[in-house]
Amino acid sequence: MQRLLGLLLLALLMEPCPDGRAQTTRYHTRAGMVSFFSASPLEDIEARSQQLAAVLDARSGQLAFTVSIRSFQFKRSLMQEHFNENYLESEKYPKATFSGRILEWKPEVLTATGAVAVVAEGDLTMHGVTRHIRVPGTLTPLNNQLLMNASFSVAPAEYNIDIPALVRDHIAKNILITVRLACAPVPGAAAVSQP
Repeated sequence: MQRLLGLLLLALLMEPCPDGRAQTTRYHTRAGMVSFFSASPLEDIEARSQQLAAVLDARSGQLAFTVSIRSFQFKRSLMQEHFNENYLESEKYPKATFSGRILEWKPEVLTATGAVAVVAEGDLTMHGVTRHIRVPGTLTPLNNQLLMNASFSVAPAEYNIDIPALVRDHIAKNILITVRLACAPVPGAAAVSQP
C-alpha cells in the first residue's frame, strides 16, 4: 500500500497536461500540518507533525497525503516514546496515508472567493489497517495557493491500535485529527488567475 501511494503521488506530480499547454493542474506541499488530540481525565494527549506531504490533481479532484509517524512531536518525550513503540509501532508501520478524491469536484473551486466546503472520500491507512472514510473540510484559493483544512475523528480500535488496560479508561475512544496545509502549484505549471 505504501508503494502504491508513492506511485500515485509520483504519477500526479509527473503527469503532463493533455493538451500540451502550461496550466496549473496539480498542487502540492511537503510541509503540511497534521495534529491529533485526545481529551483525558488525567492528561490531554496532543501531538503535531509539520511534515505532511500532499498532492491534489486540480482536474479530477484526486488527492493523496502521507506523513511519517515518527515526525509527530509531543510535549513530553515519554509520551512520544510510548506512541512510537507501543501504540503506533512506527518501526513496523512508519507512515500513515490517505488516498482518495473530493466528491462532486468542480475545478471552479480554484478561482472561488473564500472558503468552499468539500467532502473527501478515500482510504486511510494507519498501523497496517486501511479503512474507507469521508472527511469534511474546506478549500480556499489564496495568493496562488490552495489552503486545505479538515478535522475528523478516528477510533484507535478500528486501526488495531492496542491501548493497555491500565490506561484504556484514560484515553478517548475517538481521537480528533486536524489537517491544515497550503499547497502551491507544481513547478512548471502556469498559475491560476485569482479573482
